[in-house]
Amino acid sequence: MSVHLPLKDMTLQEKLKVLEDLWQDLARDAASVQSPDWHKEILGDRGQKVAEGKAHFTDWETAKTAIRSKLP
Repeated sequence: MSVHLPLKDMTLQEKLKVLEDLWQDLARDAASVQSPDWHKEILGDRGQKVAEGKAHFTDWETAKTAIRSKLP
């Protein structure tokens, strides 16, 4: 099946809505979505850095504030 969206004609809000709808649909059966091997490797590397004290976790609200402060 091939889906063609008029991306060039869609507003940013319309595109984000499509992404949200797709994500909601995928999340309904999250067990059927396999994470790729590279993702497991990255998570392992990050976990090791945290264990070694070379990295730390930041709560989501703090992370969002930091990200937004870097945007123009």
